[in-house]
Amino acid sequence: MKHLPPTATKPPGLLRKIAALIVTAALVALVLMFSAVLFAIILIAGTAAFAYLWWKTRELRKQMRSFRAHDEMMGDEMMGGVVREEEMIKGKVIEGEVIRVVDPMDKNRDEK
Repeated sequence: MKHLPPTATKPPGLLRKIAALIVTAALVALVLMFSAVLFAIILIAGTAAFAYLWWKTRELRKQMRSFRAHDEMMGDEMMGGVVREEEMIKGKVIEGEVIRVVDPMDKNRDEK
């Protein structure tokens, strides 16, 4: 590469520095303004989406409240699959599997 001669440009003057500072400040203000507007739009859209979902699910929430109140009123009788201490479990349970012993006589009766 050839040896390049020193550039003939002078360092920026005071007026150029002040203009650069003003342009930079204006750009920063413009970016802050647009970000505030964008934040407001996102906040309004999120609030509208929440209100829409809240309004559309109000009937479901009402049904859930009435179902919970009905369960509390009925007690544990409505809970299907709940084993109480008084109930007897028949069969053998090994690692969560139920082993059912089938009587061959019952099997022949079922086939007829």
